[in-house]
Amino acid sequence: MKIGNNVLNQYLKNLNKIEFVITYACTGRCKHCSEGDHTNCGERIDPFIAAEAVKKIAKVYDIKTVMTFGGEPLLYVDAVYEIMNAAKAMNIPKRQVITNGYFSKKTEQICSVAKHLAECGVNDLLLSADAFHQETIPLEAVKIFAAEAKKNGIPIRLQPAWLVSPSDDNPYNRKTREILNSFADMGILANEGNIIFPEGNALKYLAEYFKDKLPENPYIEDPCDVRCASFSPNGDVLGGNMYQSDIIEIIKLYSPQK
Repeated sequence: MKIGNNVLNQYLKNLNKIEFVITYACTGRCKHCSEGDHTNCGERIDPFIAAEAVKKIAKVYDIKTVMTFGGEPLLYVDAVYEIMNAAKAMNIPKRQVITNGYFSKKTEQICSVAKHLAECGVNDLLLSADAFHQETIPLEAVKIFAAEAKKNGIPIRLQPAWLVSPSDDNPYNRKTREILNSFADMGILANEGNIIFPEGNALKYLAEYFKDKLPENPYIEDPCDVRCASFSPNGDVLGGNMYQSDIIEIIKLYSPQK
């Protein structure tokens, strides 16, 4: 039985999600990437400390979702396995991976990763496919991974990035629609995706598209009502660091004023 969530910290009484940026290293070099040039590519999440953090948080909070992303999280798939196995063991309902689908050129390795993701309980695979990713990431390799994930029973959706809005008729969006349509024969559909926010590379390469109105940043959270514990590859989370302090102590000490 969970203890009362507000016993630990009133600012996290509604905490229901845990997410891990596995690494900032990536196989793509996308114009829309909010991380820019990925200068911290050498850092990666520690698989075992991250998995332990999932278990400790889930013992206290009613966590609904655990998500791993990046960068390209499947470059360090061992960390994804450990985190998802922990989420499965704690009966967390949604176990989500966001990936561009391109982490290896070897078909055997691609098949093995898809199989193991299914075995460790991934049940929501979001595949980043759009005009921006496909400028540097080969679509056929992505489709091999998508087919293998689907064959292994992992629910999969496309997660496109839209420039200005999904309905805006710009060259990038037109190309994105072509790419999404190319998955139709595989029975893989797109969700609503996300609107590109002008940060990092997007501000550098796509500034002309944001002259009239800036979209709202979808990643800003109310610091007085934290719903998601977000871990960086270097272990930073909630004003602390999971490599230096126990995650429960970090939660207890969290303050929006810090």
